[in-house]
Amino acid sequence: MAFVQKSEFELITTGLAYPEGPVYEPDGSILLVEIMGERLTRVKPDGTKQKVADIKGGPNGAAFGRDGQLYIANNGGFNWLPIPLDSKGAKVIYLGTTQPENYQGGRIERVDITKKSPVAELVYQKCDRGFDNTGFGPRKPHEVKDFQPVSLRGPDDLVFDRDGGYWISDFGKQRPRDVDVTGIFYAYADGQGIAEMVFPLAAPNGIALSPDEDRLYAALTYTREVVYWELDGPGRIKPNPATMDGSYLLTAKLPGQSILDSMTVDEDGNLYVATMLPKGNTPFSNGGIAVISPDGKSVDFMEIDIEGEFAPLPSNLCFGGPDRKTMYVTCGASGLLVKAEMHVPGLALNFNPYR
Repeated sequence: MAFVQKSEFELITTGLAYPEGPVYEPDGSILLVEIMGERLTRVKPDGTKQKVADIKGGPNGAAFGRDGQLYIANNGGFNWLPIPLDSKGAKVIYLGTTQPENYQGGRIERVDITKKSPVAELVYQKCDRGFDNTGFGPRKPHEVKDFQPVSLRGPDDLVFDRDGGYWISDFGKQRPRDVDVTGIFYAYADGQGIAEMVFPLAAPNGIALSPDEDRLYAALTYTREVVYWELDGPGRIKPNPATMDGSYLLTAKLPGQSILDSMTVDEDGNLYVATMLPKGNTPFSNGGIAVISPDGKSVDFMEIDIEGEFAPLPSNLCFGGPDRKTMYVTCGASGLLVKAEMHVPGLALNFNPYR
């Protein structure tokens, strides 16, 4: 048995259309988005599924805000590539690839799930403020003059701080011969707007805050790095003259050839990072969860091994259960939701009704 893991992974449900953004609810259900299915779904403890709302485009990350509404990072959608797992094509996994023809931009939306018929409401699609990205300049967006407005391209994940503001990773969109260069944004709790805080980054994906909220973490998918920035308040990054984007490298030491998706944090400050394709570009292998300490050491790797299934691309995870020791993992390409017990409780997320 793994050091961090207390029980084996257990299957909750199958047949989800690229699930992401799991959020635990007080009754034991999991709210999640289905990127390919373009919807917000509730999975009950017994595995039954209930559509909560249609979310057109590409609903990706999800988190509750201070107003009690569920905020969604919408990447704008993908073209989908089916990959058969047998010669007859009876079992297929799906990969999100290039920007679709009906792409209408990335965006942040919110959904009031208490309503009888919830709908997605647009919050942000463009940003007109940024920072001096030389690595030596100010980190307060209002100090920067003549910033050229940018559009959100492919928001992937988001995390709320105690002040009610939230950090957003923008993965960008890929086309057949080019790809977006993107970064990280901060949206203010008082509604004064959204600012580009880090640019440029290569495919920023998962995003998380340390327990004391003095660090902002991000997973860079294709460079296989977890990086962080030091914070000195809500929406404020401390200058770091040693790097062009102000970041510090936490680790690039990950199992095999793993590429990275989303992440979460436990009470001790360890990061749990969804790691995909650790054996290389093959769907016939299982991904897992890499556990990394706050000082960058590799603590553990938990393979998601479910009998009769492949889980090559775990996409996101959250903690729940009576003591926050149950880890729930969405397995994007294979459409699974699984769970396992951990030894250390997950960090209580700000504004989640289950704390």
